[in-house]
Amino acid sequence: MIYAYIFVMAGVTYLIRMLPLTLIQNKITNVYFRSFLYYIPYACLTAMTFPAILYATQSPVSGIAGLMIAVVLALKKKSLIVVAGFACAGVFCVERLLEML
Repeated sequence: MIYAYIFVMAGVTYLIRMLPLTLIQNKITNVYFRSFLYYIPYACLTAMTFPAILYATQSPVSGIAGLMIAVVLALKKKSLIVVAGFACAGVFCVERLLEML
């Protein structure tokens, strides 16, 4: 039975990727639809990572602290390595402070 599940999921995944390629063969000229499609990857990435930011740590407080550090550094146009490093360091420090309290 497990093989049936695997084949069904493979078929669904394949159809989701194949149907737009075969059904939409002309270039999309509608400005509003193109702008909608432009922002889909950002929306999906946000929807997948935001819950993980809050619940991947021992306390949501440290996740929020790391998120705030990352947002501030990203708005200051720092590199991805700097943003990720300081966010991780911030989470680490807040976790240690919460352990002491």
